Amino acid sequence: MSKIHPSAVVEDGARLGADVSIGAFSYVGPDVVLGDGVVLKNHASVASNVTIGDGTTVSPFASIGGTPQSVHHKGEPGSIVIGKNCVIRENVTINFGLVGERRETRIGDRCFLMTGVHVAHDCTLGNDVILANCATMGGHVTIGNNVFMGGLCALHQFVRIGDNAIVGGLCPVWHDVIPFGALREGLEGLGGLNIIGMKRRGFSRPAIHALRAAYRDLFFTEGRFAERVERVAERYGDDENVMHIVSFIRERGKRRITMPHAVSGADVVEE
Repeated sequence: MSKIHPSAVVEDGARLGADVSIGAFSYVGPDVVLGDGVVLKNHASVASNVTIGDGTTVSPFASIGGTPQSVHHKGEPGSIVIGKNCVIRENVTINFGLVGERRETRIGDRCFLMTGVHVAHDCTLGNDVILANCATMGGHVTIGNNVFMGGLCALHQFVRIGDNAIVGGLCPVWHDVIPFGALREGLEGLGGLNIIGMKRRGFSRPAIHALRAAYRDLFFTEGRFAERVERVAERYGDDENVMHIVSFIRERGKRRITMPHAVSGADVVEE
């Protein structure tokens, strides 16, 4: 049975699943869909065309469904889809999509958005993404699965972050980060591989060693970068993890690939 505080506003047309909880002074718009067990704490706002999956919790003063912060927005409608069992903490802002037929911003399952995070229009987040306090992204950012973004990091619009990557706190992210890549605060460019993240997710030692070798071949051998990519693809064609990096590079987004911060020294982040 749903619990709705008397001071909350739930517009006609909103669809609420079973056992939804809506706290004091919260707002739910007419085109909102809340899945089973969704919790909106006090002073949460879910406006516009928003779908929130089962078991997700939205904390006070979060604003979901705001208009895109773009001079190009002329009042067109858009949508937001948020997956299951996410945690959206205080003062998070998520804007609906602006571009394309769907005009959609999408967040996957089991994501954790800490205080003050901003997800701009047309962003796409995979599953199990953690955005630490005040992580901020411009429009059209794509973040893969199992990614950690540190506090106060900022992502340029159209940046892609590959699966299993990590971005340290305070990092500006101007260009695409390969799957398994690591950016560290205080360093310019790619700081190696997310070794700790891979170990925590149960990657085997041979799998990690293969990725380390492929990383060296990709960034620290002779020849043009495009040539090195093809050599790595030929050498590690049977390795699914390495080929995931190759495919990411071949897809060629609007931003270039972030390169290592130096051409010598340690090629992995292990501490």
